[in-house]
Amino acid sequence: MQGFKTIFLAGFLAMLLAGCSAEVGSPEWCAEMKEKPKGDWSANEAAEFTKSCIFQ
Repeated sequence: MQGFKTIFLAGFLAMLLAGCSAEVGSPEWCAEMKEKPKGDWSANEAAEFTKSCIFQ
């Protein structure tokens, strides 16, 4: 039963943290992306960054 509680707690924390990320295209998201290594960006993130953060 202890394993179930640990897995449940980890899943809950992951969902909680995922809900705290900035909205794509917002100034906060642009700042987060500037800190993220370019090699870790997806193609969609790169396109959205160009559209929302460079050509505003």
